Amino acid sequence: MPSMPAWRALAHTAVLATSLICATRAAQAQDAPTAPVAAKKPRDVSIHGDRRIDDYFWLREKDQPDVQAHLQAEAAYADAWFKPLAASEQKLFEEMKGRVQQRDQGVPQRQGRWWYVSRIDVGQQYPVYVRRAAQGPQRLYDASAPEQVLLDLNELARTRKFVNLNGLSVSPDDKLLAYAVDATGARDFELHVRDIATGADRVVATTPHADAFEWAADSRTLFYIRHNDARRSHQLWRHRLGTAADTLVHEEKDELFNLMLAKSLDGRTLMLGSRSKDTMDWRLLPAAQPEGRWREVLPRRAGQEYAVTPFGAELLLRINDRGVNFRLLRLPMKAGAGVLVPAEGLARARELIAARDDAMVEQAVAFKTHAVAQIREGGSVKLRIYPLGGGAPRDIAFQELAYGATLASQREFDAMHVRFTYNSLTTPTSTYEAELATGDLQLLKVAPVQGGYDASLYATERLWATAPDGVKVPVSLVWRKDKRRTGPQPLLLYGYGSYGHPSDPRFGSGRLSLLDRGVIYAIAHVRGGGDLGRQWYLDGKLAKKMNTFTDFVACAEALVKQGYTQPGQLIIHGGSAGGLLVGAATNLRPDLFKAVVAQVPFVDVINTMLDASLPLTTEEYIEWGNPNQAGEYAWMRAYSPYDNLKPAVYPAVLAKTAINDSQVPYWEAAKYVARLRELNQGKAPVLFDINMTAGHGGASGRFDALREAARTNTFMLQQWGLLND
Repeated sequence: MPSMPAWRALAHTAVLATSLICATRAAQAQDAPTAPVAAKKPRDVSIHGDRRIDDYFWLREKDQPDVQAHLQAEAAYADAWFKPLAASEQKLFEEMKGRVQQRDQGVPQRQGRWWYVSRIDVGQQYPVYVRRAAQGPQRLYDASAPEQVLLDLNELARTRKFVNLNGLSVSPDDKLLAYAVDATGARDFELHVRDIATGADRVVATTPHADAFEWAADSRTLFYIRHNDARRSHQLWRHRLGTAADTLVHEEKDELFNLMLAKSLDGRTLMLGSRSKDTMDWRLLPAAQPEGRWREVLPRRAGQEYAVTPFGAELLLRINDRGVNFRLLRLPMKAGAGVLVPAEGLARARELIAARDDAMVEQAVAFKTHAVAQIREGGSVKLRIYPLGGGAPRDIAFQELAYGATLASQREFDAMHVRFTYNSLTTPTSTYEAELATGDLQLLKVAPVQGGYDASLYATERLWATAPDGVKVPVSLVWRKDKRRTGPQPLLLYGYGSYGHPSDPRFGSGRLSLLDRGVIYAIAHVRGGGDLGRQWYLDGKLAKKMNTFTDFVACAEALVKQGYTQPGQLIIHGGSAGGLLVGAATNLRPDLFKAVVAQVPFVDVINTMLDASLPLTTEEYIEWGNPNQAGEYAWMRAYSPYDNLKPAVYPAVLAKTAINDSQVPYWEAAKYVARLRELNQGKAPVLFDINMTAGHGGASGRFDALREAARTNTFMLQQWGLLND
């Protein structure tokens, strides 16, 4: 056969190649997974004359076979979608795991005659809690001293698919350990008491759940808080070791309130708090009188919030009576019957920090010789040390533009140092102690990042976006310097913006897998969070909730306008109430985002808030509003992500949830995805990734959690086209 001319051979090769590509794509299309289509079972959920038909209400019935079949189909679809990316997902997991120091321990902390610490070993998913006897008259720490194991969570995990610890409390005589553990992720904590010497362990007999617990001074009485079916922490119980029946001590009847339980640092006072979203009050009991009378600190008054720090016969009182950002007082507790702080006592109290519009007193702790306050000013935190014997206060300030600093848990009243943690977008979590007398700092530990992490390779910045009403909203950014382009590049924008919780810039080693591939990471410090103080929160809740979402869109627009990114490269991420944020923002501007990652997203706002039997509903009327009221319903109707979906071209969506989530039930994401697929006029993937064994926080083991994070990163990198970088 005569040979072809060169040009014809090339043309023939091109035709063959084109045919092969077409055939491959056809085969791939034929093998591509098909998204489940949820059946439509219309249910009229109209209220206030507003017609709303919910086609997917039936997905709430978790135990029904058709619901289980749909959830399994969704899980299978997500697995099938990720299957071609399995090698990349595994590579990311190994990369992220490689930054984790497999054998590690926390910073030991002394309490009385013992030093307490947690450690974790190679291959272990969970920590082991241990203690060592303090050495000599100065009670020094000796790492070579024999350790005594208090609790090994890895042992608990042998018989549980999920393990979540809700605190440890050693009795004042150092002989008993109280701990509570959840085995499903639904926040049903079972209370145990363990004999430390023998390891003998028993469940406190009448306790189906324990949201908080504290020992009385006699080491035989244990107080604990229980919740109801809606998981509202509403009852304080007293358990006496060796007795068959527990005693109900106090019940909070108001469905807007939850109980809290704590003990003063000096160990002398038990503290019972009752808190709603805008009101707080406390009752105190001498720890040496477990059957005594709990006394009110101040009478409950709507809108009044305060926190107490007892020390000896005195109190530090953080209260909002003269401004939303609180002030800090020092005053004696009144002896005898009645309230501990009468009105005249409050008026005569010594004011340590006055109320200011531009500075928020976030918390305080009292030691034997000094008090320490945590203050937020201009979006940043500083610590202020007050000598209780008199003298000028001293500030501990920090130099980075964007960082997080938080008072840690303190264990000793007579300590000479205060412990706190510090980190930033480039600084791993660092544990410090500041000397109370001088303010001198001692760095105790920097969380290790394996693989040669070099902070100098990364840069951070803070910019300000302008919201539609003219308010300036801060945005914190971090990127790898040698990956920064002159033009737009892939960017991940995170937001939360609810409950007054600040989204402080914090380090995450898993984020390095994105930064090292040329992704910019940004945090939008939107209203509704506590980033700029209490007023910042108040301006993003109830009737003003829409500010949270328009702030976030304004931050995204500013990042595009200033050349950091463009809509085809911009992915947004939020979880829980942050899932509400990204869902609402997507409805406002579906054209602005490449993809959306919504973790355990609160997206079915109206239906959830109309169901008073659900956890969190009634107590959160003060956060979102009560949709049974027409005016408050209108607030939610304007932004509820599920109710505001409409025919449009939507970005790619990864909705992640967990079957046992008691805070944001799985069906919110399930319904949202079903309706979004129905209305979406684009072709971007819409995935529903459900963990069938976990709760609100996702997988409990450290490596299982890394696998979930690797999958999320795989989705985002695939959307950016960076999987091969």
